[in-house]
Amino acid sequence: MTMAAAMESRTVDALTRSKASRIATVEIISDLGRAEADWRRLEDTGSLSTPYQRYDLLAPWQRLLGEREGCRPFIVIAYDAEHRPLLLLPLVCHQTFGIGVASFMGGKHTTFNMGLWNAAFAAQATAADLDALLSGLRANAAADVLAMTQQPLRWNDVTNPFALLPKQPSVNGCPLLLMTPGGEPATHISNSFRRRLKSKERKLQALPGYRYHLASTDADVTRLLDWFFRIKPMRMSEQKLPNVFAEPGVEDFIRSACLTRCGEGRIIDIHALECDEEVIAVFAGITDGHRFSMMFNTYTMSASSRHSPGLILIRYIIDGCAERGHSAFDLGIGTDEYKRLFCKHDEETFDSFIPITARGRVAAAAMSALNRGKRLVKQDRMLFGLAQKLRGAFQ
Repeated sequence: MTMAAAMESRTVDALTRSKASRIATVEIISDLGRAEADWRRLEDTGSLSTPYQRYDLLAPWQRLLGEREGCRPFIVIAYDAEHRPLLLLPLVCHQTFGIGVASFMGGKHTTFNMGLWNAAFAAQATAADLDALLSGLRANAAADVLAMTQQPLRWNDVTNPFALLPKQPSVNGCPLLLMTPGGEPATHISNSFRRRLKSKERKLQALPGYRYHLASTDADVTRLLDWFFRIKPMRMSEQKLPNVFAEPGVEDFIRSACLTRCGEGRIIDIHALECDEEVIAVFAGITDGHRFSMMFNTYTMSASSRHSPGLILIRYIIDGCAERGHSAFDLGIGTDEYKRLFCKHDEETFDSFIPITARGRVAAAAMSALNRGKRLVKQDRMLFGLAQKLRGAFQ
């Protein structure tokens, strides 16, 4: 094997380190194309994973954003003795102060981060399996530390196997609406809140051509995104927030994901309220058929904004999710007040900072302490208010 090939595909015999593990080999791949077949194989067989880890979402993220940020693919695949993939970690590696940090692909565009696990393996995964995985990574030593943040403790009622690793609560929480498939609408949104929203909606219903719809054609998707990228900067400026959508590559990434088909829908679905004169509100999110997660949204700058179009649109989306048998709905991380109007529970998420090399131990400890500090600020209203004021002053 050539040196280049050895660097491209390093395989480690993990059985010698853990006879109790089903993991036989651990491979690290730095080329998305070489990982695609196993990645899609896990997706197609109903793996335990979130929709944020789909190949068709993360491949364009890496191409349009990851490369710009100096991230190189660091895809970890664990195989059994028959070379069948048991686990795929869609990671990237980047250098921070000379330390090789491996983290999940997607950056701030993925609400939840998780591996793609063979479902049967995930249900029975043990500490010995994780020891075998980490042994393979340490024998390779291509990164110094794993920084795996915003991981759900459970997904579709199955415990995330990485919860067996050392962990701490994530910086940001995620309000959650638990749904009973086929349940009465009032079990998801109370009748009193529905009446309030319907009262507000009557003002919008007077507008010619008023309607709710899910974008279905490429032309619809493009038109709604054109509107979004024109209005969202105005909303963020109004809130004295930096326009993250103006960062190089972000718009191209979002357009790519929204135009890519996934089953009967898209990788990212766009829901909208419109009338003949204007787009009133847009909410876009991602689903795996069990759960819908919001990704980005905005609403009109016109007088129609006075009638809470964003809340009305959320009601439509939740009711649609209930009809399609979803069991959960979320509006993304953060504690904005409008989220609590719908999402009364909290998603348990955790971070893990796992050293791979000796110098990675210092980095892992520092990252852990930094995130604990950030969480403390977010949990303390006084400290968070002060942080917000300082951010506003610098803006």
